[in-house]
Amino acid sequence: MSPHLTLFTKQDSSPEGLPHWGLALGTHRTRNFSLDEIGTLTMVQEVAIGVKEASAQANLSPDQVHFVQIKCPLVTAHRRLELNASTLQDSYQSMAFSRGVSALGVVVALGELDYPQITEEAICHNYSLYSTVASTSAGVELQNCEILVLGNAPTSTSSFVIGHSVMQHALDTDAVHTAIASTGQPIDASVNVFAKAEANPSGTILGCRHTMLDDSDISHTRMARSVVGAVIASIVRE
Repeated sequence: MSPHLTLFTKQDSSPEGLPHWGLALGTHRTRNFSLDEIGTLTMVQEVAIGVKEASAQANLSPDQVHFVQIKCPLVTAHRRLELNASTLQDSYQSMAFSRGVSALGVVVALGELDYPQITEEAICHNYSLYSTVASTSAGVELQNCEILVLGNAPTSTSSFVIGHSVMQHALDTDAVHTAIASTGQPIDASVNVFAKAEANPSGTILGCRHTMLDDSDISHTRMARSVVGAVIASIVRE
């Protein structure tokens, strides 16, 4: 929630470095997508290919992947008018669909679900289809998907390790503890915690009503990030 910059670097191991279980990363950029491909099964397939290539680059098997960050495109008003594509979804809607199919591409790549289980009708509607390790964000600055895969490999010489968990709701502190514990490191050794959050579409948290979806001035995504950020901060900086 605070302005920051996180840099991931990759370099060849030194001759004296002994391989051990540690952080490894891989990257991939997909081809550019046309406007009518954004938010469709075509993107699911292309992202799945990209995640597999990035994982192979890092020598990570699917069960060794803990985090997949994807920056994906959206349909801007300018591009829509420029191409006279008046029937396409608006920018905000395309953002949701682009992020959704990017996450489903991770699902397919890592074998969390089989591709035939995913249909056009299920995108952004069937919330039982999800990835446990994907974090997707859409932006106006690109037309392709930029993929970063992080995991632990036995061939690493990094001094870092990574773990993950899934929060069942915005106040799920147990999931944060689980993610940190999965690294085998104490809480005070945490270097970075990455989380993706949105307001529960049901309008409730633990059976109580929340108002994040009802505010007309501030997007619910901003409020959800603030809540989850505070929950995580209370644990890693307690």
